[in-house]
Amino acid sequence: MTEHQNNQEIVSSNFRYLILSTAIITFVLIVIGIVLRVTGTGSACPDWPTCCGDWRVPVSTNMLIPYLHRAVAILSGFLLVVASVWATWRYRKLSFIVRPLLFALFLMVVQFTIGVVIVKVDSLPIITAAHLGLSLLVEGLILISIVASIHSRHKAIRLTYQSPFAQLSLWALGTTFAVLVSGAFVAASGASAACSGWPLCSGVVIPVDTLGWINMGHRLISGLAAILIVWLVIQAWRTQRSQTAILVSTTAAGVLMVAQILMGAFETAQGYPIYLLGLHIATAVGVWATLVIQSMLTGLAARTYTDEQQEAQSFQARSGIFRDFLMLTKPIVVVLLLVTTFAGMVVGAKALPSLELLFWTLLGGFLAAGGSGAINQYIDRHDDVKMQRTSKRPLPSGRLTPAEGLAFGVGIALASFYLMVVFVNFLAALLTLAGIIYYVLIYSLILKKATVHNIVIGGGAGAIPPLVGWAAATGSLNIPSLFLFAVVFMWTPPHFWALALVRQNDYARAGVPMMPVVRGERETRWQIFLYTIELVALSLLLPVFGLGGGIYLIAAAVLGGALLYSAHKVWRGTGNKVAWKMYRHSSMYLAFLFLALMVDALI
Repeated sequence: MTEHQNNQEIVSSNFRYLILSTAIITFVLIVIGIVLRVTGTGSACPDWPTCCGDWRVPVSTNMLIPYLHRAVAILSGFLLVVASVWATWRYRKLSFIVRPLLFALFLMVVQFTIGVVIVKVDSLPIITAAHLGLSLLVEGLILISIVASIHSRHKAIRLTYQSPFAQLSLWALGTTFAVLVSGAFVAASGASAACSGWPLCSGVVIPVDTLGWINMGHRLISGLAAILIVWLVIQAWRTQRSQTAILVSTTAAGVLMVAQILMGAFETAQGYPIYLLGLHIATAVGVWATLVIQSMLTGLAARTYTDEQQEAQSFQARSGIFRDFLMLTKPIVVVLLLVTTFAGMVVGAKALPSLELLFWTLLGGFLAAGGSGAINQYIDRHDDVKMQRTSKRPLPSGRLTPAEGLAFGVGIALASFYLMVVFVNFLAALLTLAGIIYYVLIYSLILKKATVHNIVIGGGAGAIPPLVGWAAATGSLNIPSLFLFAVVFMWTPPHFWALALVRQNDYARAGVPMMPVVRGERETRWQIFLYTIELVALSLLLPVFGLGGGIYLIAAAVLGGALLYSAHKVWRGTGNKVAWKMYRHSSMYLAFLFLALMVDALI
């Protein structure tokens, strides 16, 4: 059997899930370990593997973090052992899967040994830096094995770094590793306090002592890494627009690098709260992990300088590219979502938000919804070709490459989360992230083509924006805020089923099990009317729970009556005209209903 045939051996999905789980747990382990070191909470449990001789879960927060770290370390080690044994037994001929896992297992044993030493004694800064470096290498090797397990079913595994872009990828990866390890050395040596201010060291260009030089050296390496990654992203968008995985991972690394710098400045201003510290560290390690994947993918692509230059030249003459990227965000849908976000802010605070808060909340909301929409269009690109309504979108029409669509969506969706963390608040950021995951993973990837109830369950994604607005303005959620979620949730099915009646042939060709395709027009028309009754009834109950007053109640009654009239015509009528009117009227209904809520909250 040849090497190429060996690499064609199919790797089971269960094995890939195992090493993916190992990579995630190891990532969590690294982040918790850095938090322990930075906060000094590791000294709360000086022995190992118990915590002060006790196996029970501690009550104290200072003791809980190191206890959690040890539990995650044991789980990570166990998963890596299982993955290594499985790979050796089942995939021993696939060297790019087996060897990284075995080497990672060896390094983890060394790393655990160093970790025990660090816990028991006050170790030298170089040992602390080596401990982190080994952890990063373990994570990187596991990620290499994951990429190899996916790639092995396509062609032989060979890594080639001939082109300038490929070599730049390696430089960015190596420099990022140096940044993380030197950062650990700076923290362990006490050099963090040696240089106040930024970018100068205590107001001087040249440090006056050793600790100052250590700190400044770390800053210089960090600056070099940032420059290399920014340049890598620029080159990727010039030369890798046909390489989906490479362009997406490069773009994600660039966004994470900028976010990591932003988080560092923000947590300093906020006094280093633990959740921001953890997010900052997770983002930094995320840059490393993403660059490992990017470098592996680049080596596997084995592209030459000529390949990349030809690609760069082929895209130079495109026109209307900015309009195409805007269309990827589904701007009309986003506008309606932002209306509900703004309404959530006003109704929650019972006042107009400041211009600054409004700007950042709506910008974050636009990027989150737009990024989710772009990712959705990438997922649906093959189905969109079959549908008259969507065939002229940027991806199915070929005006943008699939790589550009997915990279753009992932990039702005990631950016939305960090902008919300820094400029709004953490709760609003978490809700924003939940909305992205809900729409992309639960609806687009799982529900859309799996069940006739896709739009019913998936409607939760579009119902999250008012909660984001409420959390942005108040910093919390309560029972009344959930009724805003419920209104949008109940509004979604009749709105999109009306569209599905008009476009049912499109959905049938694309294999999407929308209600008219699966259960027929008659059942769909009845469900539209039924859901509209429930929606209007719910909207009229909002004042009972403290949302809206007399003005809102009158508006809800009038708007609800008009919508019920449209829904009744859909139920009793035939043809697409009444369904199309219902689709348009329901959009206006939601916008004006939330406008009435805002007016009532301000009066």
